[in-house]
Amino acid sequence: MIGIGIDLVDIDRFRRSLERTPTMRTRLFTEVELSYVAAHNDPAPSLAARFAAREAVMKALGVGLGAFGFHDVWVERAASGEPSLMFAGRAAELSTGAGVTRWHLSLTHTDQTAAAYVIAE
Repeated sequence: MIGIGIDLVDIDRFRRSLERTPTMRTRLFTEVELSYVAAHNDPAPSLAARFAAREAVMKALGVGLGAFGFHDVWVERAASGEPSLMFAGRAAELSTGAGVTRWHLSLTHTDQTAAAYVIAE
């Protein structure tokens, strides 16, 4: 194991940020992620979990906020519903440089919080 990371996001606070700053959606999330949540009545919990995934990746790599761009890591879902992490740019370079050959991701949320747990192997 190379690293683990976990992050927790307050959904109401995240929702208010999205409402206050509409451009935040496209600044933080990829088209793949925005397409996935488009069908949701309330996309805030799913978006908060995806934001938490980025933070958890940074923690697993042992780097801080700003080490890579928000579009350098994103979450995709298999037909089965299993989430997976995708990498590009600086995040891919950091992952390769750290020797990561496999990523594991778990996402969850309640009405109040969203969480992501990441393992870099």
